[in-house]
Amino acid sequence: MHGSLDSPVIESMNFLNEISHRFPDALSMAAGRPYEGFFDTEDVHRYLRVFEDHLRAAHGGDEARVRRTLLQYGRTKGIIHDLVAENLAVDEGIHVDPESVVVTVGCQEAMFLTLRALRRDDRDVLIAPMPCYVGATGAAELTDMRVLPVRESAEGIDLDDLARVVVEARAAGLRPRACYVVADFANPSGATLGADAREALIRLAEEHDFLILEDNPYGLFHAPGAEPLPTLKSLDGDRRRVVYLGSYAKTGLPGARIGFVVADQRVRHGQAGDGGGRDGAHGTVLLADELAKIKSMLTVNTPPIAQAVIGGKLVANGHSLRTANARERALYQGNLRHVLGELARNFPESATPRVTWNTPGGGFFVVLTVPFPVDDALLEHSARHHKVLWTPMHHFYGDGKPRPQIRLSFSYLSPEEITVGIDRLARFIREQSAA
Repeated sequence: MHGSLDSPVIESMNFLNEISHRFPDALSMAAGRPYEGFFDTEDVHRYLRVFEDHLRAAHGGDEARVRRTLLQYGRTKGIIHDLVAENLAVDEGIHVDPESVVVTVGCQEAMFLTLRALRRDDRDVLIAPMPCYVGATGAAELTDMRVLPVRESAEGIDLDDLARVVVEARAAGLRPRACYVVADFANPSGATLGADAREALIRLAEEHDFLILEDNPYGLFHAPGAEPLPTLKSLDGDRRRVVYLGSYAKTGLPGARIGFVVADQRVRHGQAGDGGGRDGAHGTVLLADELAKIKSMLTVNTPPIAQAVIGGKLVANGHSLRTANARERALYQGNLRHVLGELARNFPESATPRVTWNTPGGGFFVVLTVPFPVDDALLEHSARHHKVLWTPMHHFYGDGKPRPQIRLSFSYLSPEEITVGIDRLARFIREQSAA
């Protein structure tokens, strides 16, 4: 069997998915899922109709073509690539040719395709801040791509450490192909990279000739009224150092499983792993086209009906999901404030045991530091005896070593559930601290 099947990283996703089914009575503060209270199955039908009308207008009322587009196998790169490009322009100030967009089955496929294209042999490595989203490190495992860890602080990836890791890797004969980054409200840490650090990261990528894989699932969920920071992709200019990984799971509909990758770099044919390539150089091809080749042998195409639902939502909202997610943004910010308030109520500074936590500006997660190391056995104990689930932070390091930290998700819950969950968690922490 493939070596990745023995990896703690690969096991993490299964374990975290399954434990909630094993303990259905436990309140889950583990799953980073969008809030379900706004879900409505009628929206699926409405968005399909909106997209059908969009197709009719685009194709002069050709009903046969509309049916074929929705119900037949679709083009590998997707049927809503133009709408994705419009969405990026409106919401993020990212202006790209629609042909540089590949619509994928969730962002997870986008990561796999990109890493598969970038890895040519054992010398190729991915750089990632630790702790890191397990989907990224898991995709690297599946593509046999070694991950070199970089320190992360409350301000995001440590750029000095990144430069050191790149230099040492090259000295050891390795080729750093890319650095994976979530610049806004990272999973699991909640860290956000500042404006100056974003510019510096792009300069560093240019200087050391590697790509930046920017994953941005939470960028729309900042505080209402706050000025969002520009994405790395929008800052990249003509250098085209940034491959942009996107998802409509949090902002569109998770059940549609629609993601995308913007790969507008030019690369030498058959050598997609060579840095960012030379745009317009003789003998180059669009990286998106290379990713589409891989996709054609993996999922063939992304389901057109699922794309149509997301496409209809984009059309219905003038291509802006910032506008469409106003109520979600307000709810998540309210939940974040409520989590922080409940933690302060249960763990005042003068109390014993001493428990601390970070204060992210948005996203879905808060990280607690507790007085004892945490592993999966303690999670099961918490679920069985205290009826509350959370995520041990060791899952985001990929080494299985217990650490005195846990990740809490607040996106899926009501304020009342958050209060109950934090009370149960506090009892668990006091029990373990006294043991």
